[in-house]
Amino acid sequence: MPDESVDAEILTIKEVALYLKVTERTIYRLAADKKIPGFKVGGAWRFSRKEIDQWIRRQSEDQHGDAGEHDDK
Repeated sequence: MPDESVDAEILTIKEVALYLKVTERTIYRLAADKKIPGFKVGGAWRFSRKEIDQWIRRQSEDQHGDAGEHDDK
């Protein structure tokens, strides 16, 4: 299929760093510690934009999840 979905886009370390507005070193560290979803191709890290977006949502939910649980209605 010639028109691949943006969800299937594969990103490099540099692209993920720009996307998340952090340093490349931060992305290397997170990837090596398996704290961000990624995989290696020939020794170079690659990331699925879809998985990065899902990871961002999970991070946000984890940080804000407790706030909603204690609301009295």
